[in-house]
Amino acid sequence: MASLGPTFGRGAMTNHWNDLANSDCILIVGANPAENHPISFKHIGTALEKGAKLIVVDPRFTRSAAKADLFIRLRPGSDIALFNCLSNYVIQNNLFHKDYVVNYTNASYIIKSGFDFQEGLFSGFDPAKKAYDFSTWDYETDGQDNPLTDPTLQHPRCVFQLLKQEFSRYTPELAEAVTGVPKEQVLAMAKLYSSTGQPGKAGTIMYAMGATQHSTGVQIIRSYSILQLLLGNMGIPGGGINALRGESNVQGSTDMALLFHVVPGYMAIPNAANHPTLKDYLEKETPKASFWVNKPKFFISLLKAWWLDAATPENNFAYDYLPKIGKGYEGGGYSWVPMMHAMDNGDIKGLIAWGMNPAVGSANLNHTYAALANLEWLAAFDLWETETAVFWKRPGANPQEIKTEVFLFPVADALEKEGSISNSGRWIQWRYPAAKPQGDARSDLWYVNRLALELKKLYREDLRAVCPKPIGHLYWNYGDNPDVHLVAKEINGFTVADRKQVANFLALKDDGSTACGCWIYSGFYPGLDKNDNKAAARDKKDPSGLGLYPGWAFSWPVNRRIIYNRCSVDAQGQPWNPAKALVRWDDAAHKWIRNDVPDFKWIDPATKMEAPPEASLATAYLMLPEGRARLFIPKGATREGPYPVHYEALECPFINPVYPKQQSNPVVKIWKSKLDQYAQICDPLYPYIATTFRLTEHWQTGAMTRNLPWQAQLFPEMFIEISPNLAKAKGIKPGDWLKVSSARGSVLARAQVTNRVQAFRCGLPGMETTVEMVALPWHFGFAGLITGGPDKNQNYAVNQLSPAVGDANTMIPEYKVFLVNLEKA
Repeated sequence: MASLGPTFGRGAMTNHWNDLANSDCILIVGANPAENHPISFKHIGTALEKGAKLIVVDPRFTRSAAKADLFIRLRPGSDIALFNCLSNYVIQNNLFHKDYVVNYTNASYIIKSGFDFQEGLFSGFDPAKKAYDFSTWDYETDGQDNPLTDPTLQHPRCVFQLLKQEFSRYTPELAEAVTGVPKEQVLAMAKLYSSTGQPGKAGTIMYAMGATQHSTGVQIIRSYSILQLLLGNMGIPGGGINALRGESNVQGSTDMALLFHVVPGYMAIPNAANHPTLKDYLEKETPKASFWVNKPKFFISLLKAWWLDAATPENNFAYDYLPKIGKGYEGGGYSWVPMMHAMDNGDIKGLIAWGMNPAVGSANLNHTYAALANLEWLAAFDLWETETAVFWKRPGANPQEIKTEVFLFPVADALEKEGSISNSGRWIQWRYPAAKPQGDARSDLWYVNRLALELKKLYREDLRAVCPKPIGHLYWNYGDNPDVHLVAKEINGFTVADRKQVANFLALKDDGSTACGCWIYSGFYPGLDKNDNKAAARDKKDPSGLGLYPGWAFSWPVNRRIIYNRCSVDAQGQPWNPAKALVRWDDAAHKWIRNDVPDFKWIDPATKMEAPPEASLATAYLMLPEGRARLFIPKGATREGPYPVHYEALECPFINPVYPKQQSNPVVKIWKSKLDQYAQICDPLYPYIATTFRLTEHWQTGAMTRNLPWQAQLFPEMFIEISPNLAKAKGIKPGDWLKVSSARGSVLARAQVTNRVQAFRCGLPGMETTVEMVALPWHFGFAGLITGGPDKNQNYAVNQLSPAVGDANTMIPEYKVFLVNLEKA
């Protein structure tokens, strides 16, 4: 979201699972779909049967890599150096899709004269604050504040030339020095993937946590995005940037504002300093251009959904009821890592762990345990008694010293309840229960409903209640036994006066006459009858033959299957690939022929007629003010730079070969507590690179799979993958128990000696160093039917090793690169 959103306008998978079959070349990086998203590999297999090529980039030789035409073994965390090199190859060899780049990106925009980049730092850096002044990261404008452009792409300060200049240093030789990938393989990858830049060809990039879980994660994904834009691979069948979500409803949870900095529908949560009033919020958060000019309609309709009759024009639609955020703990925001520090500091008294297991999944677990122990209460909602529920009796802990009161609530499994999920491809699909919940287990909705009803009662009856109106006036009308369809209808939106469902978000108003729980979902339940639930639609017809299946489920927004689809045609509205047309302009009929819902301004609001291609060209990326995708992101929307450059991980065995004076991300926040310890650069105490990965046979923190006897047998023990050379050097035999240590903790793991991992030889000529890499799964712990080993007095959770340093934009911890030592246990 933090990368795709500022680049394209939305932070979601641009295409969908079925569409993988339309690709000519599939590039998997930072992901392992054959093992972690196995059903998706069916569509990859279909593409391969049609003649598509598969490239897999990964530090490990995975099952996905086993199917690849080209496998690239990349040092973890060095993606930017590789992908900047690929972009440089495309530019230098004139392989970029020029018509696409000129018409659909900001390549022609001229940047302010004060902008600069020297020795690993962009202009405006303040070393004392470890932050940038973003004023020079912007466009040169005319007297009317319109950006100046050069469609010839020759101006020395246009975005294209700035990228060309900086990326020129990323030669195949430098890529090899940074990534450990031999120059010959770099060139082979560049030649193969750049072939998708021809009009009519399509290449797709698939990524997952192997890309995001770095201190440069946002910029890593930016490097993928820039390559796709140069090749013209966005908005077309078989193309796109496709983020693979780790669970079936991760997309849905982010859509509904699981993330702390947004409210449902990806609108910024109000900030106490910047948005004290509704007027302040709407004026500062509503841009002058892009589809976001409609934000007041979406935001006020959301306030009405929450407080309905209590939200009136006279009280600014109950805006004061909505909590406002500040800067968070030590200015770090409210994401997971600063939240743990706030708990450890005593600022947070209670935690609801709902369907999550931070006692296994958090980075730097020893700090997490200290934070949990400093709570007054902890409520765990889960299927089993997880490590989080019993953190107080983990190995090495003294329960008598831990005062946290723990409540454990049994929750129904996903297959035991009715409702919608939204998959990675933005398809909202309705599911029905396959079985009844066991024992006292209840659905999540049942618990939320009971909690809300009880809180409303307490706030109404207790005269001591502080600020009772936000809870007391909350619109809550789902019944004692809540009806999930009532929730779904509220999310879709309705007219307040007569409670009729709106057709979609185009019907929402900013005068309080409509209510809508999440504007991007509006249209999925447009009627009051259950038959109007489009998420439950199961029409198997595919008129286009492109795998769109428009009558199966509902894809937000407005059932659009491939977003940015104006880019699938040229400036005149004609498809780059006529055999795979999403939309096409029929000049004789003066209309758009549509296989998909257009993602551009295709209706003239003044005439209500279909708008010709020249009118829609400027809205190809209609969620951005420019109407174009951003090769260069202005105004600090990505904090460490407007385009990606290579920085090393915080813990690294190499000096940065690209910018020796700037080792790591300059704006990353390094947390400092007695339990936050870090290895030094090239630390002799921790000489090996470690990375983490997932298994097909286990699920996330393992609570769902380690408690099933038949499932637990498949992988019952914690292990570590080490290369044959490392095993020989240290006298390690397969099956030996090893103690793996980092600056933060240690864990026991059985040695699995395998060629799946290898050493990396990196460094500039004459300065090369060979460093071994090891890899560990993260599914084990200390509770449940199996824990990861035979010793019940051991904690087998690998995240005792990982650092809690996060990406500068998202604060996602750097699980994928840290330094360790290992020895026989």
